[in-house]
Amino acid sequence: MSSVLYDSQGPKAKRRNLVISVVFVAVLAALLWWMYGVLDEKGQLAWELWKPFFHGEAWSTYLWPGLQNTLKAAALAMIIALPLGAVLGIARLSDHVWVRGTAGVVVEFFRSIPVLVLMIFGLALFAEYTNVSTDDRPLYAVVTGLVLYNASVLAEIVRAGILSLPRGQAEAASAIGLRKNQTMRFILLPQAVTAMLPAIVSQLVVIVKDTALGGAVLTFSELMASVSPMSAYYGANTLASFTVVALIFIAINFSLTSFASWLERRLRQGKRSTGAVVTADAVEELSTPGEHVGGQK
Repeated sequence: MSSVLYDSQGPKAKRRNLVISVVFVAVLAALLWWMYGVLDEKGQLAWELWKPFFHGEAWSTYLWPGLQNTLKAAALAMIIALPLGAVLGIARLSDHVWVRGTAGVVVEFFRSIPVLVLMIFGLALFAEYTNVSTDDRPLYAVVTGLVLYNASVLAEIVRAGILSLPRGQAEAASAIGLRKNQTMRFILLPQAVTAMLPAIVSQLVVIVKDTALGGAVLTFSELMASVSPMSAYYGANTLASFTVVALIFIAINFSLTSFASWLERRLRQGKRSTGAVVTADAVEELSTPGEHVGGQK
């Protein structure tokens, strides 16, 4: 069956692809078997190293507190960065030069600085100019760095999503008498959300992963930071600890992307299923607010 993008494969191409697939699976299996042999030879697969993760002590003492801090920092950063990024992205499309220019400077400035540098600056600022306790400063610094950097990236995602829409959308809204802020709220943003959703979710996944920078540098007790004390307590099971922590991160990010995929499908299905048609009477009513059709109040 042919497509617009490619032609259907012939018998020779099918055989070639089958051979390539078989070779790839064989090489992958050999690589996994080699890795298993090396780890087993080094004693990294011994039950004593993995046993702590099958009872509650390792989870309640190390993993769960670290996971709580990771989720807390990521959730706070998402809650603040999403609306801030939307505001900055819309501001970059403003007709007022001073609004557009100010938003552009803020976005380009914080987008150009590594998020770790922003976290370190945040920690220094909270220590120097605020009364935030020593125990809370790492959390505040991590959230501040994540918000400043990711809000700037999200602003560009929002701006690109809105600009990707056909110009006729805004022109049609202007033709029926909608002001620019009404056009943005009721016409452009609802359509752009679906297009922006994959990029936004990718950035949210980055937020979750970047919380580990706080544990590496700012002594923030997040999930990755629990590996060192946990490995030391349970007899240098560093590989097992990193593997379990990696699986937890994979589960969190996979859940986030799965939810976003489900939400995107629902949004697209909802748009296809709405059979509403804007009639001439409705356009007249929109263009003359306060009056009903026929001139009656």
